[in-house]
Amino acid sequence: MSASNQQTLFNKILNWAAIAFLVYLVLVAVGTVSGGFKLASGGSAGAKEIFSFATNPFVALLLGALATALVQSSSTVTSVIVGLVAGGLPISIAIPMVMGANIGTTITNTLVSIGHIRSKEEFQRAFSASTVHDFFNLLAVLIFLPLEIMFGLLEKFASSLAHLFVGDADLSLKSYNFIKPLVKPAVGLVKDAVSFLDGKAVGIAMVIIGIAMILFAVTTLGKLLKKALVGKAKDLLHGAIGRGPIAGITSGAAVTVMVQSSSTTTSLMIPLAGSGVFTTRQIYPFTLGANIGTTITALLAATSITGPAAEVALTIALVHVMFNVFAVALIYGMPLLREIPLQLADKLAKVGAENKPAALGYVLGSFFVLPGLIMFAVR
Repeated sequence: MSASNQQTLFNKILNWAAIAFLVYLVLVAVGTVSGGFKLASGGSAGAKEIFSFATNPFVALLLGALATALVQSSSTVTSVIVGLVAGGLPISIAIPMVMGANIGTTITNTLVSIGHIRSKEEFQRAFSASTVHDFFNLLAVLIFLPLEIMFGLLEKFASSLAHLFVGDADLSLKSYNFIKPLVKPAVGLVKDAVSFLDGKAVGIAMVIIGIAMILFAVTTLGKLLKKALVGKAKDLLHGAIGRGPIAGITSGAAVTVMVQSSSTTTSLMIPLAGSGVFTTRQIYPFTLGANIGTTITALLAATSITGPAAEVALTIALVHVMFNVFAVALIYGMPLLREIPLQLADKLAKVGAENKPAALGYVLGSFFVLPGLIMFAVR
């Protein structure tokens, strides 16, 4: 083996070792958020007081959207939500937050489309392909949030599944859980590092450190996975989009699981749309698959939670999965609903191509200004 091949092999091994470490860091970070939240809030009773401003599901929805838009990662926000639920955040508040995270994550590919702004035709195609994701997620929330508020469908379904895997004595995974002994020492180190603080400040510091760890780990993990797999991901993307909606949805989910970032997956498509290689209608199913694939991070985060909170943590992670799966099945499965995001995206793209400041205003207003103003007004 030549020296260059040996160096290439060494780099690949080093890259995958870093990926394994970052996956572990995500688990530690979620455990740190959960433990810190319990210390800071005093458990479920304290959590209700801390999150009293978000007892309105609409405010919780906006909070999830705004937080995700700010950090540009639904994976980060949903992982934090899993940790907070394990620490006592009510699921009824967490579910709208997860739905809001789905809305906020679409900002990344919309920002990518701005890169085509110099060419009117390219920008119109790219902006349409990016905003179809926005309108699909908005439509999904408009349908499922009222149903959830009235009937609690997602929570009941997810809770039943979570109980099947964690809560039942015959099927419990607790006795086989190898995550806790792996994660506990590292969480203990974080706690010891901030033990010089007094009272609830220890818990608050743990939450802040845990969130920072999640942000760092998820962001870096996405970059390393993209470096390791992006060639295969691009090949899969090119080969799947033209094969029909089922192949598009499946491939979108598969690529997103590989890179653990729907933002990365959907952003790969925008230049293809802008250059005219694919239409918005062809890219649409791939985007929906990315919505499903991104739920893997919350499921991964839920595995770090053990004990009494394990079932509720898995429940909110499964809610994220079911929300996206059901939304794709219902909206894309019904021709009338399927066309709504496409039509709205095309109309907005035409307006944006003619009036580019309006397009920029849409991005800033929809993801930052409007959610922020409404959230504080309602609060």
